[in-house]
Amino acid sequence: MTSPARYAVSRRSFVALFGLGLAGCAQSEASVSPFIGPADSSAFGKEPQLLVATTRRPTGDRPPYFGSERGSGLTFAEVRLSAPGRGVAAQVSSVVSGDWAVLGVTRRSASDAARAFSDAATGRDVLLYVHGFNETFESAARSAGQLSHALAFEGRTALFTWPSGGGLLAYAYDRESALWSRDGFVQTLKALVANPTIGRINIVAHSMGSFLTLEGLRELRDFEGLSDRIGAVVLASPDVDIDAFEQTVPRLGPIAQRMTVIIDPGDKALAVSSRIAGGVARAGAADRERLEQLGVRVADTAGRGWSLLRHDLFLSNSEVTQVVRRAIDRARS
Repeated sequence: MTSPARYAVSRRSFVALFGLGLAGCAQSEASVSPFIGPADSSAFGKEPQLLVATTRRPTGDRPPYFGSERGSGLTFAEVRLSAPGRGVAAQVSSVVSGDWAVLGVTRRSASDAARAFSDAATGRDVLLYVHGFNETFESAARSAGQLSHALAFEGRTALFTWPSGGGLLAYAYDRESALWSRDGFVQTLKALVANPTIGRINIVAHSMGSFLTLEGLRELRDFEGLSDRIGAVVLASPDVDIDAFEQTVPRLGPIAQRMTVIIDPGDKALAVSSRIAGGVARAGAADRERLEQLGVRVADTAGRGWSLLRHDLFLSNSEVTQVVRRAIDRARS
């Protein structure tokens, strides 16, 4: 039974979330620093179509397309996004106003959704984005599109989206849903690795999505071909118990050497998460030296850029976005 004292701490933590004006891991206008993305050279800017594997329950053929409830299995879909306008002024406006938008979603019927998802990426490198806490399907899709566009990624961009509750008080539900989605994430990665025509599989996971990513990679660590096919693994502001992080990373073998962790000791969202977790530090706000002892690369963003919560700099700050770009380049070489 939860003690009154622990319950009070939990309530104060959620009040702190509201006090900070937390919009979750979804990007907000207040936290955005303009990034002038290479719209004309980006593969995604030319053809803004997103591959999606999701454990969310479908809602129909109209927005929001997939909701916060858990589905009966893995679903494969293709998403059309509106690209930002051309020219410097249009690109700045698109970032500040959130101009990326979901134009339509086509669910693909398949007995093996993971296989169909993998087949759609045939012949290309893959950028797989895994979102964090308090994300709707549409906000996650927009973030995946913006990230790919900013990186000028030339392969196929994909999103693994799990059933986040999409609300400030749904932290516990989100964490359980992320863990519940592990089987679907594992199926997705297995299918990508098993497709011999796909190049490098680069994973960028944000916040609570890092928890799901590590759980999936740990389960697949002995899967044939995995370490040869995984490119960069970037964990941006990982909302992961630091003790669990230290236990998991050494078990990932060669993959850990291709891992980059983006941290910020001043991350206010992770400070709240730590309080909810009983004071245990999160990997995204841990000491750099402690993380580097695990053999991972660490990018400390303290003092870089401006953001209310300092939790989404990999999307909102061009310097931090380039940390992701360099990680992918290193994995390719």
